[in-house]
Amino acid sequence: MKITAEQIKSRKTSKGDAPIAALTAYDYPTARLLDEGGIDILLVGDSLGMVVLGYEDTTQVTMDHMLHHVAAVARGTQNALVLGDLPINTYNTPEQAVANAQSLIYVGADAVKLEGGREKEAEINAVINAGIPVVGHLGMLPQSVKEEGGYKKKGKTQEQVEALIDSAKCLEKAGCIAIVLESVVPEAAQAITDAITIPTIGIGCGRTTTDGEVAVITDLVGSYPWFVPPFATPRASVAKDIEQAIQGYISHIGKKV
Repeated sequence: MKITAEQIKSRKTSKGDAPIAALTAYDYPTARLLDEGGIDILLVGDSLGMVVLGYEDTTQVTMDHMLHHVAAVARGTQNALVLGDLPINTYNTPEQAVANAQSLIYVGADAVKLEGGREKEAEINAVINAGIPVVGHLGMLPQSVKEEGGYKKKGKTQEQVEALIDSAKCLEKAGCIAIVLESVVPEAAQAITDAITIPTIGIGCGRTTTDGEVAVITDLVGSYPWFVPPFATPRASVAKDIEQAIQGYISHIGKKV
């Protein structure tokens, strides 16, 4: 049974609902495996810039990249909600945001995600008014990494916490179905979660402070060993399995039958 945007919007752990389980996916076989495994949301994140395309950050990801990968994930998904990221500089105006969100929906996304709070209210309103479900993204914003000079934890001061809660309430009022909180200190993440009626989905915010979690699939399965975020918990070691398979293959073809 396909998970809908409204079903996600209603999921709050404070009401006794199970936490939302979300993972990134960037291709057909991964999407199919995760979907069959029971994941609620498959996020086609612009994190593909680093873990798939080899860029230093997300700022070089384009709409063409996103459309290509969203379409592949959608082809492998029957049950999960497919959430597509709007990459940097593709939602600078309400009109641009709607056009690009519609493109993601056309290739198979069920909802779109974009970064920013109150300053993106007009763009978020426009997309939602066009009938497209939106997930917000607050806290550390990867598309702003160059302006901020790195990946910095958010919610460390009372001023930051108040600003985050204000933005969260703004996104809730606009009609967002959920909000991703990234790299927000646990106490602040809990305060935001308690302040709104739509679910929060955390990454790097501590356990039990949000209504669900999202993880990057390569971190979860250990297939990108060159960098693992400090908050990630690898639950497999695919890189080592691949290395062993390669060595076995080399050994096999070198033997005479």
